[in-house]
Amino acid sequence: MMKIAMGNDHSAIELKNIIREFVEEKGYEVIDFGTNSTESCDYPVYGEKVGRAVASGEADLGIVICGTGVGISLAANKVKGVRACVCSEPYSARLSRMHNNSNVLAFGARVVGSELAKMITEEWLNAEFEGGRHERRVNMLMEIENR
Repeated sequence: MMKIAMGNDHSAIELKNIIREFVEEKGYEVIDFGTNSTESCDYPVYGEKVGRAVASGEADLGIVICGTGVGISLAANKVKGVRACVCSEPYSARLSRMHNNSNVLAFGARVVGSELAKMITEEWLNAEFEGGRHERRVNMLMEIENR
């Protein structure tokens, strides 16, 4: 069973729970690294936890959610081996997997509603890396990371 690491800050508890249920209904196991408290907290903590779980192989993929998706994705992207993409619509989510081999999806609880978030998540989960000319470019990204 494929494992999905999920992380969120205080602004995204409700959407995280909706997406968690959606992902579990699709047959994925969810490892929840997010907060369940509405008290203000620091999104980098949760972005890093998800990033480390994906990079170590504890999870196959990750989903991170904060107010905009930007901050938490930046935190996840600081972990070597993570390619987190912020997506506010399904097309970019699908292409981020097909062309960029993204392994962490990010979106904003204050940007997308729950139904759009489900569509984004479904497109992302169903897409597969195409390789080919994209493999060379992803390898170039990894080379930058290793410098």
